[in-house]
Amino acid sequence: MAVPLTDAVRRVLEAPNYAHLATLMKDGSPQVSPVWVDVDGDHVLVNTAAGRLKERNVRRDPRVALSIRDLSRGEEEVTIRGRVVEITEEGARAHIDALSRKYAGHDYQGMKPGMVRLILRIEVDHVTGG
Repeated sequence: MAVPLTDAVRRVLEAPNYAHLATLMKDGSPQVSPVWVDVDGDHVLVNTAAGRLKERNVRRDPRVALSIRDLSRGEEEVTIRGRVVEITEEGARAHIDALSRKYAGHDYQGMKPGMVRLILRIEVDHVTGG
């Protein structure tokens, strides 16, 4: 069941705090990737390139977990469990530029010919911290 994000959790997601996204491999073992995150209402957004392991994993099993360290508060962190409810190419190129400006101060510079960007929309089921 989806849970609403508190203002404190939303602030952590809106700030340039790096997150670690855990997905599940085919054999059920965890796979973790450092990611940039964003928030849209009560959904967490992660941007990835099509074909990457995290995309393949969430297409097979949408359950995910995120750990985000709040750099402004030292040892404080937010952990989120949820599931990917949408994978879309729509708006993903502009979204990676926005994330890059948030984290690096400039538009995304890692685009390669033929690269397709995707937004993973995560519905939150459980939150701790914030």
